[in-house]
Amino acid sequence: MPAGVSWATFLKTFAASLLTMCAEAKGPGEFKMKLLGMKKTHHEPQVSRQ
Repeated sequence: MPAGVSWATFLKTFAASLLTMCAEAKGPGEFKMKLLGMKKTHHEPQVSRQ
C-alpha cells in the first residue's frame, strides 16, 4: 500500500471520495465524466476583428 496505509483505511477513504463525487454530480453523464477525470467545457471560438 502506498504511504504505509492499511487496506481498511484506504478502502474507507476511497468509498468516501466516491460517494462525495456522486453527490456533486448533477446527472449520470456528469458523474461518468468526473469518474474519468474529464471536465465538460464550453469554449466559444474567439474571433479577432481588426
